[in-house]
Amino acid sequence: MPTALVTGAAGFIGAAISRLLLDEGWRVVGVDCLSDYYDVALKQRREAMLLQSENYRSVHGMVEDSGLLAGLFAEETPDVVIHLAAQAGVRYSIENPRAYLESNIVGTFELLEAARAHPPRHLLMASTSSAYGANEAMPYREADKADHQMSFYAATKKSTESMAHSYAHLFGLPVTMFRFFTVYGPWGRPDMALFKFTKAILEGLPIDVYNHGNMRRDFTYIDDLVRAIRLLMDAVPTTPENGIVPEGDSISPVAPFRVVNIGNANPVQLTDFIEAIEDATGLSATQNLMDMQAGDVPATWADTTLLTSLTGYAPQTPVAEGVRRFVAWYRDYYRA
Repeated sequence: MPTALVTGAAGFIGAAISRLLLDEGWRVVGVDCLSDYYDVALKQRREAMLLQSENYRSVHGMVEDSGLLAGLFAEETPDVVIHLAAQAGVRYSIENPRAYLESNIVGTFELLEAARAHPPRHLLMASTSSAYGANEAMPYREADKADHQMSFYAATKKSTESMAHSYAHLFGLPVTMFRFFTVYGPWGRPDMALFKFTKAILEGLPIDVYNHGNMRRDFTYIDDLVRAIRLLMDAVPTTPENGIVPEGDSISPVAPFRVVNIGNANPVQLTDFIEAIEDATGLSATQNLMDMQAGDVPATWADTTLLTSLTGYAPQTPVAEGVRRFVAWYRDYYRA
């Protein structure tokens, strides 16, 4: 039975990929600190579902705690590691940047040191579409320069990419970095727009619509995302011969390291996204139109050509269908 170590396993994405792996017969070691950044009860419910499997081991702790991951790697010698633990959120990084420094950068350092001592077959790590920052060329391609991050959150995630590349080069660690694009769906994060909008609309409260609705996002449904991660687990990067990078690939010329977009490749106008929520709830939203928030970007759009070439797969759940599933889950979970 192969073993996967998943950090952030009680989180939205971590719980979803852990469930998928358990269903496939993997043993999963899940690490999570159950932070109070958002509703801890939601994380506990996700974790409780995973604990129904005898092949799931739960470890509570912060990835930045010295020695925690080193001890787990030595004890479990995981075949695959999926690193999702991080302090998330663009706006919160303005209020509390130290949390991002500790969780995202120090935590990733602890992970890389543990993997250096006990190398897995494949180390997969979460980055973000926010790493593209001020880039205006659309769609975003992995080979595009990403030098001008717009928030400290994005800066820390881009830093983890550079850190991982150095370890891949120095120690031969095969690393795949994911750049996620606005993930949504059942069991999602309460700080994300879909969750906040649905809650407000069902309660008859106004919603805050930034940049007066002139925003586009490449919304990625959770089931599509975890399927892509699972397929990429088997696409282990290798350093190209003679440093020659194939056209369209983001593989490093000097390391077994690759960056891959995971998105729906279909940006949706924020006003259309709100209409999808209205259709799913059967209610109209009262919109409080506001200016753009600091650290935000007006649009995201993933080029997923590389993902498809590596896996034969492309996310494709329509936003209207994904929103409908989320609203159905929300009403059931909260008895709304």
